[in-house]
Amino acid sequence: MTNQNPIAPPRRKRTDEIVDAIKQTIIVHRLQPGDRLPQERQLMEQFAASRGTVREALKSLEVQGLIRTRTGPGGGAFLETMSESRAMSLLSNYLFAKTVTIADIYALRKVLEPLVAVSAMGNMDARAYDRLDAIIAIYDHEPADAQERWEQRMAELDFHGVVAEYSDNALLAFTCRFLQRLLKDLAVARDIYIQPKPVLRAEGIEYQRRMIAAMKQGEADAVHHIMAEHMAYAERSMLDLQAELAGDFLHDPVARAGGDKKRRTTP
Repeated sequence: MTNQNPIAPPRRKRTDEIVDAIKQTIIVHRLQPGDRLPQERQLMEQFAASRGTVREALKSLEVQGLIRTRTGPGGGAFLETMSESRAMSLLSNYLFAKTVTIADIYALRKVLEPLVAVSAMGNMDARAYDRLDAIIAIYDHEPADAQERWEQRMAELDFHGVVAEYSDNALLAFTCRFLQRLLKDLAVARDIYIQPKPVLRAEGIEYQRRMIAAMKQGEADAVHHIMAEHMAYAERSMLDLQAELAGDFLHDPVARAGGDKKRRTTP
C-alpha cells in the first residue's frame, strides 16, 4: 500500500490564534465583566506579535461583544458582558440575506417550545405564574386601537419568552427566545400582526391556561403535549393568515363558504 501524506489543515491567521489565546486566558483566570485585559504592549510581548496584529485581535473581540475599549487615562480593553439582545442581533445579521419563513421558524418551535416548557417546570414559582397571568391579561380582550393591537401581539410572544426564562437549559432557552424574536422581526409576520382585523384568541389562551395548570401539577408529559398542540395550532393559524394576506383563500374552507370569521390564535 502506498503511503499517503495526510493533508495539513490550513494555517490559521495569527490574529485568530491570539483571539483564542485571550479567550482562554479569560477562562483560566476567571476574569469577570469590568476586568481589564493586559495592556497592548504586554500583549505584544506575550504573543510576540506586532502592534497591528494585537489591535486587530482586540478589534475582533470587541466586534464579538466580549470586550470594550476605552482611550485616555485609565483606558484599555475591558471584559464586557455579551447581552442576549446583542447575541441575537449578531445571529439576525447572519440570517439577513437568507430566506427565513414562518414555516421554518415553526419547524423549530414545534420541537423546542415543548422541551423548554418542561425544562422550566422545576424553576417556576408563584411569581413566575403571576407574570404569565399578567401577560395573558394584556391580550384576553379586544384592543382599543392599533397600538394596543400591536402590543397584544408582542405580548403573545412574550408569554413564551417568560417561560423560557425559567428553563435550566441556557442553550434551549436562548434558541426559543431567538425564534420568538425572529417572529417579531420577520417582515411577513409583522405584516400579519398589524392587520386591523378581530383576533380570536380563546383557543390559544386555553392552551396556555392548560399548560400552566399542568405545570403546577408537575405533569411533564401533559406540559409537553399541550405545548406541542399549541405550537401546531399556532403554525396553522399563522400560515392561514399569511395565505389570506397574499390573497389566497382557496385553501380555507371558511373563506370558500363565504364566512367572515377567520381562525386566529396566540403565537
